Amino acid sequence: MPIIKSAKKALRQNLRKRKINLRARNKMKKMAKNLNEFTYKLKKSAEKISNDSLKKAQEDLRMAYKAIDKAAKKGIIKKNTAARKKSKLAKKISSLEESKKRALK
Repeated sequence: MPIIKSAKKALRQNLRKRKINLRARNKMKKMAKNLNEFTYKLKKSAEKISNDSLKKAQEDLRMAYKAIDKAAKKGIIKKNTAARKKSKLAKKISSLEESKKRALK
């Protein structure tokens, strides 16, 4: 534990920032996980993909983008990491749309 007054203050500040960063990181991970689980369930039943489920997936994608962008803006993750995560999620949604189109044919 720090002894010097300024070190004590720095410790308090670091703990406060750590909580904020963890909250943002966990929110980002939770959004991505929810979207991944949702797309996995829909892919298992490709013929049952409805317009409502696609709209929900796109809304979840928008929320995940928001969380990822906020994390990147705050410096929690790097810019390229954010771009990679967003690309990966978008690819899953587009594959859902493709599987729906194939199921309709």
